[in-house]
Amino acid sequence: MGTEQACRLYLITPDRFDPDPFRVQLENALSGGDVACLQLRLKDVDDDSVRRATEHLMPVCHAHDVAFLINDRPDLAAELEADGVHVGQQDENQKAARAKVGDERIVGVTCHDSRHLAMEAAEKNADYVAFGAAFPTATKATQFRAGPELFNWWSELFEVPCVAIGGLTADNCSEFVSAGADFIAVCSNVWGHPQGPGTAVGNLNEAILKALPND
Repeated sequence: MGTEQACRLYLITPDRFDPDPFRVQLENALSGGDVACLQLRLKDVDDDSVRRATEHLMPVCHAHDVAFLINDRPDLAAELEADGVHVGQQDENQKAARAKVGDERIVGVTCHDSRHLAMEAAEKNADYVAFGAAFPTATKATQFRAGPELFNWWSELFEVPCVAIGGLTADNCSEFVSAGADFIAVCSNVWGHPQGPGTAVGNLNEAILKALPND
């Protein structure tokens, strides 16, 4: 998750999928333009399902120089040598996650719409904080709403990168890019795009570039 561009795309997998055909979708997505990372976000599956998905998808990501993160499971992230882990407020705590994956891997933390949670995460050496939902989303139910002003505040005061998540598309992400989001996280609006994931990624990159401030 480098800094080649001031704001980059952060992809999240669906909650459930068949890894073999999904690998083709992932190849299509990554051929569409710049992507910083993919978060494997499987829900209510056994450990072997996570292992199998990682075996299929992580090599595709690495072939495209895209970081591969596993949601919720620092133990599996360490075992499978993923690039990092994403933890929520209800998941294994950040300190325990860092202990399991080590200092060389990425630890990202969900902070909802809370400045306090984000500052705490940064103090505990999070590699990024994620704020959301930017917009209502069908992917994940949430009672939190994180508007552009939160990203503006964070980007002006802190160096830890921030991720905008929740209902973001090529048509509505610009205000979050302009406000200082370092990453735009997208799930269903990429995998469910009527013209395919590659087109979705291309459109999102174009929208991000247009919204970036001209230095």
